[in-house]
Amino acid sequence: MNYKNKLSAVIMPIIIVFAIITGMIIEKNINKSEINNFVVYPKTNKLNSVLNYIQDAYVDSVSKDELVEKTIPAVLKNLDPHSVYIPAKDFKEVNDPLEGNFDGIGVQFNIQKDTVVVIKTIPGGPSELIGLKDGDRIVKVNDSLIAGVKISTTNVMKRLKGPKGTKVKVGIARKSVPELINFVITRDKIPLYSVDISYMINKEVGYIKINKFSKTTHHEFLENILKLKKQGLTKLIIDLRDNGGGYMDEATELADEFLKSGDLIVFTKGRNQPQKNIYATSKGICLNTDVVVLINEWSASASEIFAGAIQDNDRGTVVGRRSFGKGLVQEPILFSDGSSIRLTIARYHTPTGRCIQKPYKNNNDYYNEITERFIHGEFTKKDSIHFPDSLKFLTQKGKIVYGGGGIMPDVFVPVDTSGFSNYFTKISQKGLEYQFAFDYTDNNRKKLSKFKNYKNLEDYLTKQSILKKFITFAQQKGVKENKKDLKTSGDIIDLRIKALIARNILDNDGFFPIIQKIDTTLQTAVSILSKKK
Repeated sequence: MNYKNKLSAVIMPIIIVFAIITGMIIEKNINKSEINNFVVYPKTNKLNSVLNYIQDAYVDSVSKDELVEKTIPAVLKNLDPHSVYIPAKDFKEVNDPLEGNFDGIGVQFNIQKDTVVVIKTIPGGPSELIGLKDGDRIVKVNDSLIAGVKISTTNVMKRLKGPKGTKVKVGIARKSVPELINFVITRDKIPLYSVDISYMINKEVGYIKINKFSKTTHHEFLENILKLKKQGLTKLIIDLRDNGGGYMDEATELADEFLKSGDLIVFTKGRNQPQKNIYATSKGICLNTDVVVLINEWSASASEIFAGAIQDNDRGTVVGRRSFGKGLVQEPILFSDGSSIRLTIARYHTPTGRCIQKPYKNNNDYYNEITERFIHGEFTKKDSIHFPDSLKFLTQKGKIVYGGGGIMPDVFVPVDTSGFSNYFTKISQKGLEYQFAFDYTDNNRKKLSKFKNYKNLEDYLTKQSILKKFITFAQQKGVKENKKDLKTSGDIIDLRIKALIARNILDNDGFFPIIQKIDTTLQTAVSILSKKK
């Protein structure tokens, strides 16, 4: 060994040990140091080091808090589409719908012709109690003009919402009164219902539509199912179409009402989350109720948990189109500044073991996949959907079910295109049915408000030549009458407008019982239940 190698053998270990010790001291005792003109930050928190460096040395002044707000979403975007960051300013807006209430004045409104119009006052809410009426125009809020200034729906809500007990002044234009009427409304808790409607379709079959799974969903369901049972319900349709989910425990509580004790409802597991099985108890009040569940491409998450539990336990029939395919479980983390992260920590599996989470590469592909389904014909023909044998599962009774992305219904019902025509497309694209229904309601509100049930209102509207009046209205809006197309679409347009007018007067109690006549998925469900003895 020559002198140079001997020196290397002695000195190099010393240098390495010295470097390690120096590194440990740097990381443990100081936030930054300087080596050969380079700023050295601790290796243990690289992200925070970068933010600190930017704040200390960047050419212009920057806010570290603002950088953090922009950085967190960028980090989560690289995980999965459902791990999200909710800034403090957005938390209440995002969270309120799942809590079952919000603080406000209690009105449903729409913006028509650049004016905020009260569609319905919430029964028992502060606006109804103080004297606001359906059809009122909100012209001013706290003396600021909001009519004719192209205000957005979001901005209207920000002005009208506020903490319970606070007051807001509104200036109201009412058709029967020449001058503005001023009201001072004390905001209060306003309920947000997850059950849109429940009613009896016939003597045996009841219908309940659930729009989300909030903290009150199970309680709302119990109230409505007991009401329908008193009216003779023995068979039930639960409509989860367009229900994007919500709280998982509300979905499992709902499934528990239909499944016998010991039936597996769902199980979850993740990399650091041990498998957790959720079983039905013996408390169900619908154990002997025949059930059909309606789903479509926008039924997701908690909706898929419920539909999967009913399907995999051979408890009922799932009808409609393949669901969205969200099988990821999020855990919320709340920060002291009021912001929150919802981080995916596990996947949920249906009782047969299916993970129905669809593949994801990035957020754009993930949500555009629904459009891809439509383009490939999945919404109009069942045979366009193919599942490999590896995704095949069997229920206890031997029924084949599939994983790999969404719940595939037992009975597929395609989009009904029988009433489509060029005329129908043109009026739909311009939203003319909604505009006509609003104007007709607004001009005839006093007469229409006398009707307290949908049947009498529908009978009245049938005598009013609604379709003929609409054709004239559409022509004024630039859509010419097309007699050939109206032979195809006329009856559907007529019924849809009647349903929309009924909604303006009776809310969902008017809309759904009328529109069901052209709802092929619902009619299929009724037919299935009618065959059951």
